[in-house]
Amino acid sequence: MKVMKIKIPLKQYIMLLRSYLKTQKLAIVWLVLLLVSGTALQLVNPQIIRYFIDTSQESGSMELLLYAALLFIGVSLLNQGILVVATYIGENVGWTATNQLRVDVAAHSLSLDMSFHKNRTSGESVERVDGDINALANFFSSFVIVLLSNLLLMIGIIVLLFRENVLIGLAMLVFIIVAIAAIQYIRKFAVPHWAELRQMNGRFFGFLVEHLEGTEDTRANGATGYVMHQYHLLLRKWLPVRIRAFMGWAAMWITTIIVFTLGTAVAFGVSAYLWRQGAVTMGTVYMIFHYTELLAKPIEKLRTQIEDLQKADASIHRVQELLDLRSKIQDGVGTPLPAGPLSVTFQQVSFGYEETLTTLSDINFHLEPGKVLGVIGRTGSGKTTLTRLLMRFYDPDEGLILLGNVHIRDPYVHELRKRVGLVTQSIEIFQGTVRDNLTFFDETIQDLYIIEVLHELGLESWFTALPSGLDSPLESGGGGLSAGEAQLLAFARVFLTDPGLIILDEASSRLDPASEQWMERAMNRLLHNRTCIIIAHRLSTLQRADQILMLDDGKIVEYGSRTELVDNKSSRFSQVLATGLEEVLV
Repeated sequence: MKVMKIKIPLKQYIMLLRSYLKTQKLAIVWLVLLLVSGTALQLVNPQIIRYFIDTSQESGSMELLLYAALLFIGVSLLNQGILVVATYIGENVGWTATNQLRVDVAAHSLSLDMSFHKNRTSGESVERVDGDINALANFFSSFVIVLLSNLLLMIGIIVLLFRENVLIGLAMLVFIIVAIAAIQYIRKFAVPHWAELRQMNGRFFGFLVEHLEGTEDTRANGATGYVMHQYHLLLRKWLPVRIRAFMGWAAMWITTIIVFTLGTAVAFGVSAYLWRQGAVTMGTVYMIFHYTELLAKPIEKLRTQIEDLQKADASIHRVQELLDLRSKIQDGVGTPLPAGPLSVTFQQVSFGYEETLTTLSDINFHLEPGKVLGVIGRTGSGKTTLTRLLMRFYDPDEGLILLGNVHIRDPYVHELRKRVGLVTQSIEIFQGTVRDNLTFFDETIQDLYIIEVLHELGLESWFTALPSGLDSPLESGGGGLSAGEAQLLAFARVFLTDPGLIILDEASSRLDPASEQWMERAMNRLLHNRTCIIIAHRLSTLQRADQILMLDDGKIVEYGSRTELVDNKSSRFSQVLATGLEEVLV
């Protein structure tokens, strides 16, 4: 696999920090003050130790030594207290910023058109929203502040060492320059492997989520061995990528250790020379050694910060790459759709999911407000694609679609989808209360209206049996609900939004006859004073249709009034009814 080289512009870091830290200015100010105070205290303690050693060698007062010892302990405790508070504030800042970024990335992903989601697994999306953003936590919480505070600490140490002796100051300055240069040199080899690792994580979790969701089908069809084989192949590809990323980290860690060892050796050598020359006291020698050891901390911090930055580089690149994507479905100018039932018009509409393939070709029809259109055709004829265009999950490549004589691209997308209700045979029930599953967290819908709708759709006995009414929990996937109950809940969802057009995409194909009769009564109430498009698998569901549209290979092969087509014995629809060949609809 080719290693991807990533170089993130400085302005991109600044933009991210400005965007996601601007609401936490007070916390940032406190964090700066605490870290600067902690830096100052770290510079003070070696001075106290030098005073203690020199005073004790000169047989100074025990009282002074006691004061120096207490001062050292007090400064150390205060410094640790500041560190605890700074860590707490920093973690809160990072958590708040990453959560906001996570919300923005998730919302942006949901706003992208269906072609984006079709080409990516759910695992890849989870890795972007969770894995990549988690890698940015330290970047937001403390990267700049900790980096600056450690630079300030290094500068303070160098200044104090120069005040003691120019030679030791120069030696330590060279040590710092060499250390930073070495770490920066190693970093450029390590960064690309973190990007590669993030990509591999996305592939792995995409595979894992996909096959966990399809566990029943995998077992039922004896494909467990194949899935596990693919799983092991992915692990074999993942391991070398993780090893390369680890080796990049290890190279930086080893480089830091070597540099620290050399720095300590230089400090010992120069201090020994100056002490023999009588230029420094023993307390000063210890202070120089202590400052050298103290230098290791900011350099080590610099190493870990750069390590986090190299992870952030890869994550920022992937997150920004996602945020830069723009949906092919652009929002409209806000033209309102008329109230009541909506007319539907297709004028020379053609569409293909890929440039080289055409799913629908030259589709023309007009459905009057309040009428019912039955759409039939074999699998792959383009029936479901028709509904996706009406929901604006995709836009047609050619032609014009009108709803209520308004161009479908003119209303706001969210307003359009409120006026077009879709019910499919696959009902999504998520873990939450009955109320949440019906309203999708729309708090403007009153409980009394929800209960009224449930009663109108024939769910009164089911509702009254619930232990906590609308607050009763439902299991993910609809566990505990029959197919009919789940379907009626889907009808209730649509009913609550009061759409002008309802699309029933094979909504009753999985129901038994008894449940279907129950469904028919609910549909009578649901479709009252609304336009409806029914995609049918069963001929019985077309009895309420005013018009019939038959598709074959993405083209209209027959279209007209249902009664006229039934009476016309040469029509394809009449022949289907006469022979009862429902399989032509499958």
